[in-house]
Amino acid sequence: MLRQYELVERVKDYDPDADEALLDRAYVFSMKAHGAQQRANGDPYFSHPIEVAGILTDLRLDDETIATAILHDTIEDTLATQEEIEKRFGSNVARLVDGVTKLSKIEAQTENERAAENLRKFLLAMSDDIRVLLVKLADRLHNMRTLHFIPDAEKRRRIARETMEIYAPLAERIGMYEFMNEMQTLAFRELEPDAYASITKRLAQLSDGGGDLVARIGSGLRMHLSRKGLEAEVTGRQKHAYSIWRKMAERHISFEQLSDIMAFRVIVEGAEDCYRALGLIHQRWPMVPGRFKDYVSTPKRNGYRSLHTSVIHSEKVRIEIQIRSREMHAQAEYGLAAHWAYKTKEKTDTQQGWIHDLIEILENADSPEELLEHTRIAMYQDSIFAFTPKGELIRLPRGATSVDFAYAVHTDLGDQAVGAKINGRVMPLRTPLANGDQVQILRSKAQSPQPEWLGFVVTAKARSSIRRSVRHIKRDEQIVLGRKLYDEIVERLPTALARGALGNALRRLKLPDEAALMEALARQTITDAALMEALMPGSAGGDVKPAPQRSAIQIHGLTPGVAFSLADCCHPIPGDRIVGLRRPGEGIEVHSIHCDALADGVDADWVDLSWGSGSDGGTAQLSVVVRNQPGSLGVVASILGAHGANIVNMALSHRDAAFHTNLMDIEVHDVQHLMRILAALRAADVVASAERI
Repeated sequence: MLRQYELVERVKDYDPDADEALLDRAYVFSMKAHGAQQRANGDPYFSHPIEVAGILTDLRLDDETIATAILHDTIEDTLATQEEIEKRFGSNVARLVDGVTKLSKIEAQTENERAAENLRKFLLAMSDDIRVLLVKLADRLHNMRTLHFIPDAEKRRRIARETMEIYAPLAERIGMYEFMNEMQTLAFRELEPDAYASITKRLAQLSDGGGDLVARIGSGLRMHLSRKGLEAEVTGRQKHAYSIWRKMAERHISFEQLSDIMAFRVIVEGAEDCYRALGLIHQRWPMVPGRFKDYVSTPKRNGYRSLHTSVIHSEKVRIEIQIRSREMHAQAEYGLAAHWAYKTKEKTDTQQGWIHDLIEILENADSPEELLEHTRIAMYQDSIFAFTPKGELIRLPRGATSVDFAYAVHTDLGDQAVGAKINGRVMPLRTPLANGDQVQILRSKAQSPQPEWLGFVVTAKARSSIRRSVRHIKRDEQIVLGRKLYDEIVERLPTALARGALGNALRRLKLPDEAALMEALARQTITDAALMEALMPGSAGGDVKPAPQRSAIQIHGLTPGVAFSLADCCHPIPGDRIVGLRRPGEGIEVHSIHCDALADGVDADWVDLSWGSGSDGGTAQLSVVVRNQPGSLGVVASILGAHGANIVNMALSHRDAAFHTNLMDIEVHDVQHLMRILAALRAADVVASAERI
């Protein structure tokens, strides 16, 4: 394990301006926080974050990232809090540590392919600062190096599968091939131990049988280029066991049939030298047709640049050669992390460019099996990921609320939502969710979707479900109203109806069933006279009874039996001056004369209306601003109760340190009743203002 001064010296070697005090504080804090905790191999747990930090020093990362690595398990595994981290180490480090902590919380949610894909997307969405992802990759790499110490075989296999399916592809997508290769090899050893042992044994036999073949070929390549006046650094290695096994599986061939199990890297100064080296190698050894790839003139999406070729060497073996400049090599080894080796003093600009690069390189994958097929990373940056109480991951667009979450889980859950617990706290349904929130939807079978939800939901599924339900509710209400109108019309007929008269009437009116008839009556697409004539031919011109007046609400100016509704936009109540809007196929919509929506009603017929003398009851909307102190809403509720007003709906519209603004729908008798209530509210000390909307 790296000692404190050794870790600091590593960072200072490549970044003399690094904050030494920050690193010292992080080292001591993490050591004390983890205390006597131990890892599976018996080592102090504190050794793990220090080794992770050491891995990141090889990438030459900044002091904040190294501090984050040292502290990355403190919030999850110790009593430390994010507030404490922010107080001691600053907001940037606290934000990074929180990001790594949130990623760690869902590592176990990858038991199936769908969950694994969700985790990949969540990793990307959470990594708006790429350093979060780098710390997580280094954390996983060190865990894989010590995987064999875990006694539970199934747990080892789960971690290895997770690494192979998620973390190794992520490392590849950002060009960190060394991380990818080591993670794949370690995971392969755990998942396919027999295949790993067999291939490793074959590679060892090959090395023993041919002497130091890799060294001989590498030396020959270097001497050939040097004799032609081109100085180059040449390194060689046998390919990784997992890479060989995958090729054997893909090509359906045996180990003996593989002819390119050795790979060499030729590192020169610049891009021109790359092409010169390629020409010299092809002059000396015959090229294998179809094996040349130019990633210098056409880089990979993750920024990788190199020339690839395969040749038949004089040792009677086929070898793969990668030719690249020193800068290309740094990029190939550490991907986007290599940018830190060339960073300017303006760290913010460098980081922003780095994040932009990440978005660009993750634009498309190369095959259906690769990460994020045919998708854009930008799409996931516009997403948030929240959890059900059971840990299922739900992806939603930014700005989504608990209602969107409920409908994403199941339509029935959305329809019955009455509230939500977000991270254990009861919050309004309109509250926007944040990345990593755990959401529990409170439901009631008596609940139904509310039209006002359309004002804050953002997902198409929620909108369509709410609209469909509202339409059904409205249709049910229209059928009930139509039934009342039908009964009134039947009472006005000169004689009782014969058996089968209704069925005959439906055929004459060309309607499919009774429900369609009742809805047509409520929407006034069928007149009273037409129905009377269909039920009892000749009755429309005969001696019919006058239509009875409605109880409760009476509207003067409407013909008997005409369906009407009080507009939701202005909630007119008895005493308001009112006007009706009439459109084809719809009932009369009653508005207050001062309603702004009347400006949109120029395409409808206006009907002069007034309240009947017996009208009583309506719903008024209030905006009540109360002081932010205990008991304020109780005072308001007491005033309303004392004045005989019933609260039918209430929502918190805005709140700050001093005041809360509440929107209330209350049932009142008429305008005079409402004015008395408003006067009483305004006289209360806890009420800053009370207005009718």
